[in-house]
Amino acid sequence: MLAATLLLIGLLCASVLMKVPFTEMSPGPTYNTLGTQDKTGTPVITITGRETYPTSGHLNMTTVQVTGANYQPSLISAIVGWMRGDVLVVPHDNVYPKGQTDQEAQQQNAEEFASSEDSAKTAALKQLDIPVTTQIIVSSVTAGGPSEGKLHAGDRIVAVDGVAINSRTQVAEQVMKHKPGENAVFTVVPHAKAADATPDPANEQQVTITTAKAPDEDRAIVGITPGVDHTYPFKIDIGLQDVGGPSAGLMFALGIVDKLTATDLTGGKFVAGTGTIDDDGTVGPIGGIQMKLIAARDKGAEYFFTPADNCTEATKGTPSGLTLVKVENLAGAVKALDSIRSGDKAALPSCNK
Repeated sequence: MLAATLLLIGLLCASVLMKVPFTEMSPGPTYNTLGTQDKTGTPVITITGRETYPTSGHLNMTTVQVTGANYQPSLISAIVGWMRGDVLVVPHDNVYPKGQTDQEAQQQNAEEFASSEDSAKTAALKQLDIPVTTQIIVSSVTAGGPSEGKLHAGDRIVAVDGVAINSRTQVAEQVMKHKPGENAVFTVVPHAKAADATPDPANEQQVTITTAKAPDEDRAIVGITPGVDHTYPFKIDIGLQDVGGPSAGLMFALGIVDKLTATDLTGGKFVAGTGTIDDDGTVGPIGGIQMKLIAARDKGAEYFFTPADNCTEATKGTPSGLTLVKVENLAGAVKALDSIRSGDKAALPSCNK
């Protein structure tokens, strides 16, 4: 018995000290996109230069708290997490690609969050038939590449070899028509003047770039990353701090639509949700859906807007009293709010159907 007791003590000590390559997720805070930030009282969404309307109820975006890239739980901690319903334990590399540091993860999350804000604004205004000016720009220039010193981040790309550019993919398509070593002629508006909403041909410049061979295959490149920039007819500020990642896009877009719509979209109901969004309003899947459901219900949400691709996972552990609403795009989410406001639950697209 003494030997068995000592062995048990040894195993317990080992389980406490032994680190395992897992990451822990738990429910994070939620933020009402129609309300204010708890700490500062600043509105989450501020619109200036355009008439806005009173809102009520909640359109809460949800978050997940994730342990840092350098953190590894002990074996006993991981086992306890697996047993709990409000903690999700997943392989470390599923959240942080191998070798990614905390700083790199934070930078990536910040960039994804900024991109989701931009797409939310664009999708919301398109939903309301408010014109948005879209521009293809130079997002970054590769150091030592053919375009270094000739093109600059923020330059607006008007045309390549005389062909008007309307999408990022067109840039690569035009460049790849050349063989490495041939010249590609870019028509650009320098970044200092690219922010002007009204195009002015007098601001355009022609820049000749000698293409190079791509390091991985025999194709021509110019050493830039094209990006998309939008110009809006009025100012929309999303002032949420200390949040990262792309999953708030849907709820930001709904918050903007509600503020710009005379009809009170929620009718005072408590709606939460999640989902990425693109410029055209398509809603995409996210991670940590179970933790977000718990966070939403704990705050008092009655309805949860769920990306269609997350429905199967979400239905496995829906908290009592929370109705899952399947969402594929922004237009569908707005229509679902009509049903919620009128009390017609039967009309809601369900994850269970």
